[in-house]
Amino acid sequence: MTEYISFILFKGLGFIIRKFPIDFSLFLGRRLGDLIFCLDLKHKALSYSNIKAALGSEYSPSEINRITRKFYQSFGQNLIEVFLIPLVDKHYINKYVSIEGLDNLSEAFKKGKGVILLPVHEGSWELSNIISANLGYPYSMFVRNQKKFKLIEGLLNSYRQKSGCKLIQRQNQTRNLIGILKNNEAVGLTMDQGGKNGVLVKFFGRNAAMASGAIRLSLKYQSVILPVFFTRVHGPHIKLFIEKPFELKVTNNRAADIRDNIQELTHIFEKYIRLYPQEYLWTYKIWKYSDQKNILILSDAKTGHLRQAQALAKIMEDAWQEKGIKANVEYSEIKFKSRMSRRIFSCASFLSGKYTCQGCLDCLKSCLENSSYKALVDKKPNVVVSCGSSLTAVNYLISRENLAKSVIIMRPAILNEGKFDLVVMPRHDNPPRSKNVVVTNGALNLINQDYLRNQSDKLLQSTRHTAHGLRATDLHIGLLIGGDAKNFKLEKNSVLEVIRQIKLASEKLGMNILATTSRRTSQEVENIFEQELKDYPRCKLLVIANKNNIPEAVGGILGLSKIVVVSAESISMISEAASSGKHVLVFEADGLGEKHRRFLEYCAMKKYIYLTKPEDLNFVVENIMVNKPQVQVIEDRSIVKEALEKIL
Repeated sequence: MTEYISFILFKGLGFIIRKFPIDFSLFLGRRLGDLIFCLDLKHKALSYSNIKAALGSEYSPSEINRITRKFYQSFGQNLIEVFLIPLVDKHYINKYVSIEGLDNLSEAFKKGKGVILLPVHEGSWELSNIISANLGYPYSMFVRNQKKFKLIEGLLNSYRQKSGCKLIQRQNQTRNLIGILKNNEAVGLTMDQGGKNGVLVKFFGRNAAMASGAIRLSLKYQSVILPVFFTRVHGPHIKLFIEKPFELKVTNNRAADIRDNIQELTHIFEKYIRLYPQEYLWTYKIWKYSDQKNILILSDAKTGHLRQAQALAKIMEDAWQEKGIKANVEYSEIKFKSRMSRRIFSCASFLSGKYTCQGCLDCLKSCLENSSYKALVDKKPNVVVSCGSSLTAVNYLISRENLAKSVIIMRPAILNEGKFDLVVMPRHDNPPRSKNVVVTNGALNLINQDYLRNQSDKLLQSTRHTAHGLRATDLHIGLLIGGDAKNFKLEKNSVLEVIRQIKLASEKLGMNILATTSRRTSQEVENIFEQELKDYPRCKLLVIANKNNIPEAVGGILGLSKIVVVSAESISMISEAASSGKHVLVFEADGLGEKHRRFLEYCAMKKYIYLTKPEDLNFVVENIMVNKPQVQVIEDRSIVKEALEKIL
């Protein structure tokens, strides 16, 4: 009954539309497109993001939004033209259709091997087939057998056949297709939307799956391929471009021939899509089967936050690599004009919806420094990653702008966790129970065995010609010292006691010391380190980060050391040490916040670290070296990887 009623409505609506003047009917089509543009938010967002991915370097967000609207208006007119098919005859075509390159069609048929008219999904698809069938040569088109609305399908097929189209049904389609080409007739095939089995070639700079059927037929049967493109000039007036016969490149490598020829054809269609972007069908996932993905890391210029974001991006890269997908990581430093601008933007983002800000970005432009804004809007990410509450609103807006996945680390500021695809939150932040929240034991980091091995090799190489000369076979105690933080200060007496205890342990156990400060370390503490360790025989490495920093210092020390001693104020540094597979001692200090204390106590309870007083360091180090307890390692990477695989 539903099918029958739909058939009656379809046929009745077509009868009414055909009574209107054609210009008025297409005016209604444009208004229909405007209505769909306003209501079909999901596909509108997909269309916008696709246009930006293809043409974002050539148009601003507002211009892309206008192109998206024009596309929908064109789409609305295309829908109306389905009802106008019975009116399309040679008189209609002569009146409304202009053709550029008709001689190319005549030239193609002279070869006698059949002609493949090859468009992409653009323009008025139904009308383009009718036009192709009335160019003076036999023409066939593919039709799909519909499971639903078979009555409407039958009506459309009758329209097509009355207008001169021969139909190729899915059943026995290959045999029919070969017969058509051998009879030197024309057939219409499309090249884009190749699906899982498509051939990956560059489409606007990014690999997309393209259909290979036309190229395979041409290679096997020497049929001529004519790239064609339809565009609406105005109202019912349409222009058809027929390119010159495509010259196939043929070598002894068939797979390469297929790929290279498809790539050349793709460049031809890119030219037309750039000229007439409103004509292309942007409403499908063009790069769904691409073997390339873009990760955008937003940076607030805080090293700890950046390293966590890099660690998450690395986990993502590894997960994609297992599926044969290569990830490209880009960075964008977010610079607000002022603190007030950042607060205003955060508040404004609270009012943003899933699709409402796409194509606007005025608030972002007003609050960011101009250089930061321009660099950001030029990016075309598949995933946006950020760490720190100050970046959550930017992450949300940019991920919505590009229809990308949004992944944040730490608790978001003003926005709800549910607005993001994935929230990575450490346990000490008291994370909520939610499907999109993954809980880690520490701060994410880049530490794994490959990383440690690489950093150790670099450190050994960089110190090879120094007086002390590091050796991987020696026993080492690593010392990682941070610096002052909010409500926290490394006390002089505490630092002196730590160094004294480590010296005692090194003498008693025959171990060497590898020490580094951080950029946050105060000059007073740096002076103590230089006085106590610079000329100390067992100190084989002393790096004062603010004077002679070595990029591989921390990773190298973690890789070479048997035991690592870390100051208590840096969750990131402690997490890195506890992920290294080494025994980690953290010396206690006053002034740490409640959240920080929760982290330390949890890690100590799980035996990821030994939480000890400065004066007990020698005793704890000796106890570890004698009893050799099993090392407990923070394993956050596998937890995060599992969560990422669900959204990628």
